[in-house]
Amino acid sequence: MILISPYSKGLRNGKRNPKNYPWFSELVKVLQAKGHQVTQLGIGGEQPIGADKTEWDLSLDKLGELIEECDTWVSVDNFFHHYCASLAVKGVVIFGPSDPNIYGHDTNVNLLKDRKYLRQHAFGLWESLEYSEDRFVDPMIVAKEVFKIVREKNGNS
Repeated sequence: MILISPYSKGLRNGKRNPKNYPWFSELVKVLQAKGHQVTQLGIGGEQPIGADKTEWDLSLDKLGELIEECDTWVSVDNFFHHYCASLAVKGVVIFGPSDPNIYGHDTNVNLLKDRKYLRQHAFGLWESLEYSEDRFVDPMIVAKEVFKIVREKNGNS
C-alpha cells in the first residue's frame, strides 16, 4: 500500500496552495498500473485524486498505524511528511516553492525541480505567492523514487 497526502492547508484567501502538486492523478495511475494499491489521506472536502481508497479526518493514532503498515508514502510539503519522519518511515516529498533544505528531512527523498523555483522569502505568507505548475517535477520522476523505496523495503535492491 502506498499512502498519498496530496494537499497542504487551504489558504485564507481561497486560492490554490502553491505547495500542491498538480499531477497526483497521473502519478496514481502509474502506481496502480504497476499493481500498487494507493490510499489518499486528507481532510473532508479535499478533491479525490483517483486512489483505490480514501481516508479522511483520521486520528493521529490511526494515521500512525497506516504509516507503519504502508510500503511507502508520497506527500507535498505539509504536516504529513514531518509526522512520517517522526515515525522513521521513509517516503517521497514533492517540493515546489518551499525549500527542502529548510523544511525537508534527510530520511526522505526530497524532490525539487530546481532551486530557481523557490519562493524568495522562505518564511513569508503563502497567500502572497501565485500558483505555478512549472515548479514541480514530472510524475514519472516521483514514481521512479517510489518504486526504489518499495524495492528497498521488500529487499529487492
